Amino acid sequence: MAENKILPGPLCGSHSGFKEAVCISANGVYDSCKDKDCLEDLPVYLTRCGQAVVDKAINVRCRKAEIIWVYIDVENVPFNRGFYSVDIKYFFKITLDAFIGVGKPHTVEGLATFDKKVILFGSEGTARIFSSKYRPNSIDPQIPEKTNMPKAVVEVVDPICLDAKVVDPCEKCCCDCDVSSLPDYVCRCFDDEIYGGGDCRRVYITLGLFSIVRLERPLQLLVPAYDFCIPEKECVGVPDQDPCSLFSKLKFPQDEFFPPKCFDEKDGKRGGCG
Repeated sequence: MAENKILPGPLCGSHSGFKEAVCISANGVYDSCKDKDCLEDLPVYLTRCGQAVVDKAINVRCRKAEIIWVYIDVENVPFNRGFYSVDIKYFFKITLDAFIGVGKPHTVEGLATFDKKVILFGSEGTARIFSSKYRPNSIDPQIPEKTNMPKAVVEVVDPICLDAKVVDPCEKCCCDCDVSSLPDYVCRCFDDEIYGGGDCRRVYITLGLFSIVRLERPLQLLVPAYDFCIPEKECVGVPDQDPCSLFSKLKFPQDEFFPPKCFDEKDGKRGGCG
């Protein structure tokens, strides 16, 4: 006898608590991993103006490190069906304080990169996927065919600056960097061109990086639905009133003057220390 299956449509009997079963399309996570990387001695490729400053500097300090782009490539792992290698290349914009004398430090910028590879399970699929994009008053353009490969997603926060140092060319191997192959988007993040020469002083930086990598596939799921999600709160506009009257209703920002010693992890309010 065939198994009883729930199909899209109104529910009854034991499922009367729900209005109907709805088929939705969503991305399912097949495999994921998290990592905490300590990236030691990454070379920083400075701008031409920044390189001229660092050549005269006696010391450098890392002010900020931010992720400006991540390149991701997914490939099959040979002889391991369903497994994929995810190659990741991080591009960091590094902001440094360069100290030349006893005066105010000079702010310089540069680029650092880091390559990472992880192996995750993404299952197999041989379907060819075709789709279209709606265009009003015209023929809908057809999106090129793509295979049923899993999609890699990288979640990462801006890294933590742990250390920065400047060294002479003779202390470390300062090979030339082909900066001409940098993506245009990365180059546009800097006000000056990146200098990749190896006959000058170098800055090396150590970063702490937290990341999550996962492989996803589109799925069709059957879920119970209670009803359509219709907001019950009405949209209220800003009333026309005296600015001082509006200001008088604001609470005094006590925490801005006297920062709390600790916070509740759930709602960010003051709480007991763990």
